[in-house]
Amino acid sequence: MSLPARAALTLCNRTSYILYAATSAIQSPRSETEGWTRIAPGECQVARKEALTAETYLVHARTSLAHSGPPRAWGGAYPVCVKDASFTIKQAVTEPYCTAEDMFALPFAALDNRGKANWTMNFDEQPMMSLTEAQLAGVKRLLKDNGYGIARIDGQPDKTTGSALADFRKRMHFAADAGNAELFTVLEREARKHIAPAGYTVCNDAREPLLVALGQMDKGNAVSQGWWTVEPGACAKTVTTPLASDAVYLLVQRKSGGTLVGGPQRFCTTTAAFEIRGNTNCAGRGFVESGFAATRTKRLSGYVAHIGPGGLNRSS
Repeated sequence: MSLPARAALTLCNRTSYILYAATSAIQSPRSETEGWTRIAPGECQVARKEALTAETYLVHARTSLAHSGPPRAWGGAYPVCVKDASFTIKQAVTEPYCTAEDMFALPFAALDNRGKANWTMNFDEQPMMSLTEAQLAGVKRLLKDNGYGIARIDGQPDKTTGSALADFRKRMHFAADAGNAELFTVLEREARKHIAPAGYTVCNDAREPLLVALGQMDKGNAVSQGWWTVEPGACAKTVTTPLASDAVYLLVQRKSGGTLVGGPQRFCTTTAAFEIRGNTNCAGRGFVESGFAATRTKRLSGYVAHIGPGGLNRSS
């Protein structure tokens, strides 16, 4: 594919997953981190337009929430602050990490651009594929995520994939000239409607920032955690491992004030970030007792809670 002539850092996706990438430029004493660049399988996208003249560049990519199964990430050993929604974070290298409520750290990998001002980096999986093969493998994976019986995720054409793709295009009323960009956008959108990736995810379908807290019973013992800030249109992965309980309890507050999702189950909370064990004698321990709503997760390894202006309006 053709790329802008002055592109400085280009990221190419040779995997079968839709990826979202973030990059960080470090020029002591400052760093600037940007995300997220969406890269469909078989596609290349410009992540940074400026010439690569900083001391160090770091990269992290994670898979779309549209994909079933455990999430995957491409990174390294360098913790860097990010946000769930699109962001630019400028901070001092020596500044304490992730002090804002809506920031958290992910492990980035160092980019070796060999001192060149322009560089192209590939994200790969095993076995390695060309961009063309990755594009077809990505279509197969997303068709499978949409419920089609795709047996093998690879870059080779087959009749089952052809039939499934034709059916999907027909159901979605694609125009005859609709290209791959539209195909991947719709495949991702439709998969996110019914895929629940492993763990617990909260998506903000409202128009204002939300604060999220969770309560869980760990071998009979109550544990509450908060707060995650979830911007409008963004999702936060609050539990990253497969679920193993009958229920997860949810408390959602508007950042501007007021409870949006709550219920009868009591857990301890505070106004600052917290992880509290036990849900008795909250006031006596210097905490606040708050009511959480139960979301049923029995026999589910993953759950996605969608929060709209009226509260918990959809889940999967």
